[in-house]
Amino acid sequence: MTRKQKIYNHYLQLVHDKITYLQKVLADLKESGANETKSTAGDKHETALAMLQIEQANVRAQLKEVQGQLAMLQKINPSLSTIGIVHGSLVKTDKGYLFLSIAAGKMNFEGQTVFAISPQSPLGQQLLQAGNGRSVIINSTSYIIENIE
Repeated sequence: MTRKQKIYNHYLQLVHDKITYLQKVLADLKESGANETKSTAGDKHETALAMLQIEQANVRAQLKEVQGQLAMLQKINPSLSTIGIVHGSLVKTDKGYLFLSIAAGKMNFEGQTVFAISPQSPLGQQLLQAGNGRSVIINSTSYIIENIE
């Protein structure tokens, strides 16, 4: 398995874990709501029920966003190797690796820093226009592209 495939699998597992967690939170909130309907405490009951409904809506929104990230990740073929930088590229720079996929943050992989960034981010957009050996500058920080996987 290549470095790119391992990194892809890590972020894929991370997204699957988030989905599982959010689904459990949503189920717990639904159960709390069901238990709350059994109460007859008047205004206090209605306020608690409204708060639960707001929390459920927030969790549903988070779940929808993470499911969108999963869909974006699943469009990537981690075994595909390209000359240019495209969605799904693993770009080695002088500052570490940039995985052009979803905005999923930083990880440490075999002693190297890897950032999963969105192609829509300012850095992602500049990388898509750059090539091997070139550099891009974001917020006064220069990234020299050393390799593309």
